[in-house]
Amino acid sequence: MSDILDLHGQAMAEFDRRVRAVRLEQWALPTPCTDWDVHDLVNHLVSEQLWVPHLLSGGTIAEAGDRYDGDRLGEEPIATWEIVAREARTAWLAPDSVTRTVHLSYGDVLAEEYLWQMTFDLAVHAWDLARAISADDELDPELSAALLHWAHEQDFLGPSPLFDPPRPVSADTPAQTRLLALTGRAG
Repeated sequence: MSDILDLHGQAMAEFDRRVRAVRLEQWALPTPCTDWDVHDLVNHLVSEQLWVPHLLSGGTIAEAGDRYDGDRLGEEPIATWEIVAREARTAWLAPDSVTRTVHLSYGDVLAEEYLWQMTFDLAVHAWDLARAISADDELDPELSAALLHWAHEQDFLGPSPLFDPPRPVSADTPAQTRLLALTGRAG
């Protein structure tokens, strides 16, 4: 299985490829995330990337306040994504970044765990974005397999407000489909 930093880079590339494909008239299209259109989905990922340098430098949720809330895309959403993605990736690539402790809303965790969560979110939402804009929705098979393996070891994939209930799929279904099914998506 690949190193988590490599997997994160792949997930970032998967999402980035779909963001760059969004045409002007597609920003209001619905996504598989029923509460979000394309703009909202990309804004969600932009906001998540904005948190990374803050949290990896030891910052807390309380210290940030509402700094990363609201519409963060501005007039040039693709350029905004490119900038925040680069800054987040740079923070992750800093020496010892994955061994630090980050202060998340539910408690302190090793940054490696946070990186797995971010990688998972990037990959699943890359698929969501691809579906919304009718782009290629195939994720890297190694990325899907690694995230599926990681997800099976997590508690957060049970009933929660984060995801729809898991969908049943057979064990011989491709890893991407099984990964998406864990989040209630029919892929």
